[in-house]
Amino acid sequence: MRIVLVGPPGAGKGTQAAFLAKNLSIPHISTGDLFRANISQGTELGKQAKAYMDAGDLVPDEVTIGMAKARMEQPDAERGFLLDGFPRNVSQAEALDEMLQAEGMKLDAVLDLEVPEDEVVKRIAGRRICRNDSAHVFHVTYTPPKAEGVCDVCGGELYQRPDDTEATVRNRLDVYHTQTEPIIDYYKAQGLVVTISALGEVQDVTRRAMDALKKTDEV
Repeated sequence: MRIVLVGPPGAGKGTQAAFLAKNLSIPHISTGDLFRANISQGTELGKQAKAYMDAGDLVPDEVTIGMAKARMEQPDAERGFLLDGFPRNVSQAEALDEMLQAEGMKLDAVLDLEVPEDEVVKRIAGRRICRNDSAHVFHVTYTPPKAEGVCDVCGGELYQRPDDTEATVRNRLDVYHTQTEPIIDYYKAQGLVVTISALGEVQDVTRRAMDALKKTDEV
């Protein structure tokens, strides 16, 4: 299957993408991983992206599209892929359609993870990270530490990242609504969008997603 995963920040896209890709035996292709890989490998696209990022500018669509195209052409993506973070706007969605059509392929589904805005803010603004090890993550509501402000694992100080504050999260949501959400309408016009609730336990959301995707595969 060829799937695009969409949803607001805090919807759990990265977590669900990993589980879904494993269950469907297809590669999980994330924009973040593409950028890191191209930059670390010193590819021409990576150099271009790094130059924009170092200058504090947004990486142009054509660079992101080029990275995605190169990744989708790798052998492990022949049977399908799950795209996470791409396309990010309608221009990128149109470019993806053109790429696939040129190869005689098309998307099978666009999975939309739906989460109420207040829940997104609660999820992200409540995160606390250990200063000693960023892999130690807690949440003031869902997974609170035994002692407030102290990591259960190593005793390090827990802090809130600057980009996890409520004001920053709401700004990220505004960007999502303006830039990324329009691709949902773009794909709805093609009859590709499957919307599921991303509330609840991780395994329940994965089961919900798999059931929805299986139905589209049977159509």
